[in-house]
Parts: sequence; structure tokens; C-alpha cells
Amino acid sequence: MINNKSLAVKDKSLSDLFQEDFIGEILTAGKKSSTDSKQVTEIISKARELEGLTPEEVAVLLQVDDDKMLEKMLTVAREVKEEIYGKRLVLFAPLYFDNLCDNNCLYCGFREDNEEVERKKLTQVEIKKEVRALISKGHKRLLVLTGEKVDEDISYLLEGIKTAYETQTELGEIRRINVEVAPLSIADFRRLKEADIGTYTCFQETYHEPTYERLHPSGPKSDYFWRLEVMDRALKAGIDDYGLGALFGLYDYKFEVVSLLLHAKYLEETYGVGPHTISVPRLNSAKGAPLSEPPSPVSDFKFKKIVAILRLAVPYTGIILSTREEASLRDQLFQHGISQISAGSRTSPGGYEEARKRNSGEEQFSLHDTRPMAEIIAKLAERDYLPSFCTACYRLGRTGEDFMDLAKPGQIQKYCQPNAMFTFQEYLEDFAGDKLKEQGENCLDHHLKEIKEDHPALADRVENRLNKISQGERDLYL
Repeated sequence: MINNKSLAVKDKSLSDLFQEDFIGEILTAGKKSSTDSKQVTEIISKARELEGLTPEEVAVLLQVDDDKMLEKMLTVAREVKEEIYGKRLVLFAPLYFDNLCDNNCLYCGFREDNEEVERKKLTQVEIKKEVRALISKGHKRLLVLTGEKVDEDISYLLEGIKTAYETQTELGEIRRINVEVAPLSIADFRRLKEADIGTYTCFQETYHEPTYERLHPSGPKSDYFWRLEVMDRALKAGIDDYGLGALFGLYDYKFEVVSLLLHAKYLEETYGVGPHTISVPRLNSAKGAPLSEPPSPVSDFKFKKIVAILRLAVPYTGIILSTREEASLRDQLFQHGISQISAGSRTSPGGYEEARKRNSGEEQFSLHDTRPMAEIIAKLAERDYLPSFCTACYRLGRTGEDFMDLAKPGQIQKYCQPNAMFTFQEYLEDFAGDKLKEQGENCLDHHLKEIKEDHPALADRVENRLNKISQGERDLYL
């Protein structure tokens, strides 16, 4: 029987947590227990109570290969996600400011030695055009990304964020900008926090140090430990909403999932705050990148298992799924633990301008879900999932420990569901055609009835604000 009492990690050095022998011991113990269906069921049942899972329990589930047991995991993952966040999915778009980079990551189209990529650094005028294009599609939340240049400080990034926030159109504005850029110093993280960002995200890519060193042969990113300690510096600088992630396919997915859980546990024990988000990208091919195939392929079966296990293990976190995945698989995973998605994405600087062609030679990696945002929203509404553009928690200070206090027991949903409804009503009024508007109104009616059953007074407040939005008011939230 596996020991359900998890190890304490805050007294270990960060680098010790990801040693192959240490994680190997956890996985070996988990494999021995994974054939005991009773124990596997007990672990899943524990997760259903929103208690989360230890890395040791996760190691058991990772090695379950039975189709029926996977379905059980997926079902419970959906129940956990809906109990905490309800049937809502946050939508955002990535915005690349540039593709200039001093790194030579073997899997990335932006790598320094890639002569097939056209280099581009947006001017402030071009950033404004990109933001206007995104607003015209209905976006309210952006994820800003850049390459990594050694000789450039973050002044350009900060100016671009300011430009994006200040860009106004008759259809609205961007209300929250999250950031995914290379690791910074504590001093620069303080400057980034002052720019009023939401979540700071940085992927370790792979926690397996030998693989990391092989795939990052040169450039500042070749320093495994500088990247590994990035969230320590961010948290010390006062950024309390952070996102972790691994690029699945670079190394054994089981090692990466256990590592993500150990990293999250270390940060929560050390700083009192768990990850606001965990991202689950799979390696996709990139033009001019030497690594065209994943060294450790992750099948759709394994990928579904990853998503389900992360939801069970870290129930409060937002799990992000990008447009790297095929539309059909994304539609399935929307129901099984995913809570945030990118939509209508472009992965090149300037990619949202109508005059520019997608796949023009500037993409960081290939995309598989190329559906317009309206089509994705229609698919969600058809299933009574709420597309959400909400930014209320960031703007009301429900971040860091305050957010965790609401999310862990499932109390955050009392804000998520109404606020998602308000932003969806805005979208329907400002951007939807007649058919989508009818679908959306039916979806909103479904959710309003749900609220009325349990919270009649809240339902009255929600209905009142929905009517105000229909009459022209905007940016209402709880």
C-alpha cells in the first residue's frame, strides 16, 4: 500500500527534487501499486473530495493503462473541475511582440540559428494594430510573449504592455494581460508587476536536466537552474499569480508530471501560493527546427491521462490547453478538466493583421486548431459551456493566497459563473451573428436557471446585470 502522506519538499534544495533517482523511486513505488484496482479507485475517490493528490499517488495513476479506469479518471476530473469552476472556459489569445532570440532550442522556430524564419519586432504602432485586431474578434485577455535577447532590458516589453492596455476601440479594450517571457531578475520582476500584469508564466520545458541540456545547447536558456528558479524570483518580487508548464514529448511524460507536482508543492510550501495555472502543450513541429519529432511521443490516450491527473492532483489550478491540439481532441478535453483555452491563435509577431498570411515563415510552432473564435464559442455554447472573458479576480485583488482560499474549497465558482455570464453577454451583444446569439442566449438561460435553483437572490442580481449589458452597459462583474 502506498503511503498517502506526502513527503515535505520545502527543506530540500530545488535541484534535488528533480534528480532522476529521486523521481525514479516515486515512479517505481507507484508502478507496484498501479495494478491494485482497489487502491487506484481509492486514490480517485480521494481526489473527488477536492483534496488533491500527493506526487506518490499521482505516480500510481500515471501508470494505469486500462481504458475503463481512464474513463473513470476523466469523469471525476470533469466533476472536480465543474465543482470548483463550473461549466466555464476562459478564452484568451497569445500576442507575440517579437521573434528575436539568442537561444538555440532544438524544437523552436525562433531559435537563433534558424535562417528560414523572418525576424520581426513590432513597433508600438504595430502592437496597437494587433491589439485592435484582437479586440475586433471579442478578446479581452491577452498573453504577451517575446523571444529572449541578452542585450535587451524589459523596457520594450513594458512599453508594449502599456500600449496594449491603452488601446481603445468602439468595441472595447483589453482588460488583462498575462505574460510569458524568459526568466527575469527580481528587480525586473518588480518592474513587471508594476505594469499591472495578471499571471506570469514560464515553462521549464523539461525537468530532466540531461535532456534539457541536450535540447538547449546555447543561449541564456541553456542555464537549467536559472530557469528552474524563475518562480522563486517572481514570488520574491511580489508576483503572486504564476503559471507552470512542461513541453510534453521532450522526455518521459510520467517524469514531467511528477516533477510539475513536486515543483508546485515546493512553491506552495515555501511561499504559501500554488500555481494559478498549469499548461500542457505537446511538442509540435516548427519550420527550421532540427527536432521535428518528439523524442518521447505522448499519445492521445496518455495526453488525456495527463490532463485528468493534473486536474485531480491540483484541483484549484487553471489547466491551459493551446491550439497546438486538433479541434476534435480539444473539444473532448474541454469536458475533462481544462479550464482555459487559447482561441484564434497566431504564433508570429504581426500575425493578426488581416493583410498578413498565417504560416508566413514567422510562426514559433505549427497549430492544429485553426477554427475562428466564433466557431469555438458556438461549440461551447451548444454544450452549455460558458465562454468566459472575465478578468474580475485580477482587478479586485483575488490573487495569490486570496484566490487559493476561494478556489481550494470550490467557493470561487460563485464568482466565476456570474462573471463568465456577464462577459459572454457582452460578446453576444457586440460580436455574435444571429445564430450564435440565439445559441448563446439559450446557454445563458440554462445557467441562470441553475443559479435560481440554489441562490434565488444571486440569480436576481445576475439577471439584472445581464439586462443592463443588453441595454449597453459594459464591464460589470462581481
